[in-house]
Amino acid sequence: MPSPCKLAAMGMVNALGADPDAIWRRVLAGDQSAFAPHPELAAGGAWLLGGVEDAWLPRIPDGLARYACRNNAFTLAALEQIEDAVRDAVAAVGPERVGVVMGTSTSGSGECEAAILHETRHGSLLPEFRYEQLELGGAAGFLAELFDLRGPAFSISTACSSGARALASARSLLALGLCDAVLAGGSDSLCGLTTHGFASLSAVSARITNPFSRNRDGLTLGEGAALFLVTRESDGIQLLGVGESSEAHHISAPDPEGRGAAASMRGALHDAGVDAAQVAYLNLHGTGTRQNDAMESRAVAQVLGAEVPCSSTKPLVGHCLGAAGAIELAFCWQALRARSRGALPLIPHRYDGESDPELAPIRLCGDGEAVPASGACLVMTNSFGFGGNNCTLLIGEARA
Repeated sequence: MPSPCKLAAMGMVNALGADPDAIWRRVLAGDQSAFAPHPELAAGGAWLLGGVEDAWLPRIPDGLARYACRNNAFTLAALEQIEDAVRDAVAAVGPERVGVVMGTSTSGSGECEAAILHETRHGSLLPEFRYEQLELGGAAGFLAELFDLRGPAFSISTACSSGARALASARSLLALGLCDAVLAGGSDSLCGLTTHGFASLSAVSARITNPFSRNRDGLTLGEGAALFLVTRESDGIQLLGVGESSEAHHISAPDPEGRGAAASMRGALHDAGVDAAQVAYLNLHGTGTRQNDAMESRAVAQVLGAEVPCSSTKPLVGHCLGAAGAIELAFCWQALRARSRGALPLIPHRYDGESDPELAPIRLCGDGEAVPASGACLVMTNSFGFGGNNCTLLIGEARA
């Protein structure tokens, strides 16, 4: 059985807001109102994006101005929601025993784009641009310096599984005895590189993504951050199982048979020492592309069967890239926290209701659903990245 790995506190910001409780209410309502056109990023506004409002973001402290980018502002917004718990943990175990692991794929690419555009027009980079804004390790370095943490601090960048793999790495740091607490999560901000890169792959929908529908035609991009305080305490909500695979099928397309995804899911079950029948809910990767949904439905049907309730939250906040795994784990964490009177609330699946007969059968959640959750209650989330970087996390309340 895995050593204790408590998800002790969580902070989050995304297109639905910067207050986790308010976000959760909108998620349970299936609220799709957060998407809007962003002409500066999306071909003159041809696509909808799940953007974070600048007004929700705190200012980076002056002493850490070299880290000042939207990506790190997302991280700071999530951190401020759990700052008291983090400071208590640092005081209890000491800064040398607290690590940082962050997942990202863009870091401060938006700030770099602006700086390079300025250079082409004026002959010099923007004076406020610093390389630390662009570094993939910037978010981890920023948090470590902010709290003077002296444990391991590093970033994971495995495309859209980055945030989930950051949590997996946090658990490893605890299990290896290298840390007594870890700040772990993901943060990703939208930029031209991302939006036009996905468009060049013909992967972006002109409307809100429509996963697992026969009419699905691509993803909707989003941005945000989720940050967890992870400790070695044995109570509360635990990260019980981690499954990872690297199929390397193609640089940007998944294995159409879903073998890597299935291996990741089976790995999480094996790691936790449980069987598929104990999973009460699965948060799907669910991007709404033709290939992802076909292979993921096949993998889910193989590993969990056709009756486990499932939903994708990307039609609510968009595909948040390197932060997606952490944000979607945060939704699962909130579902367990909201469990009451023996029932686990399920996140509704938003699509046009036209199922695709060519997909393997899975059960998509409707509005207002809950499942009986007396005794053990396990919740799973899938994250799949370019290059076949797959990660599945399984969480549940502490077992006696």
